[in-house]
Amino acid sequence: MGEREKGLGVMFTVRYELPRDHDAVRQIHRLAFAGPTEASLVDRLRGSEGTISLVAEEAGAVVGHIFFSPVQIVGARTEVRITALGPMAVTPSRQRNGIGSQLVGRGLEECRRKGYQAVVVLGHPGYYPRFGFRRGSTFGLRCQFEAPDEAFMAMELTPGALSGGGEVRYAAEFSQT
Repeated sequence: MGEREKGLGVMFTVRYELPRDHDAVRQIHRLAFAGPTEASLVDRLRGSEGTISLVAEEAGAVVGHIFFSPVQIVGARTEVRITALGPMAVTPSRQRNGIGSQLVGRGLEECRRKGYQAVVVLGHPGYYPRFGFRRGSTFGLRCQFEAPDEAFMAMELTPGALSGGGEVRYAAEFSQT
């Protein structure tokens, strides 16, 4: 962690979030999502067991953030260690410079390192397939939230991990406002 990355000619570092980053992370989510919902979600989830929180830092400033939190599959035939990607945000002025892609790539590496077998994401269907995500329904997965089929995606980090299907249930913090 903390290695320098180069995205479209821009140098930045991807590393674990530190307490000193909290204000910057909140601001990035507020700007990227035009409101406080995602920033508040990160605040509620931060420090929960099994989470992964990474930032992209450029010239000493935090310019991106990605968060992963454990989820459960209800109705699966086997026990699967699974996490959800999200929220993820990049400062609007720094978007389209490869920062988000590096955050996702490094985040998936950390998920593998921490023993997660699969990752789900409720996100933009034009963005996440480039990393290997496919519709959750292809694995027999359903999202607990109302979502278009193409927006709820999953990726196996361990082949066959999602063969049992079922409903993905997020932490209670996702339902709070």
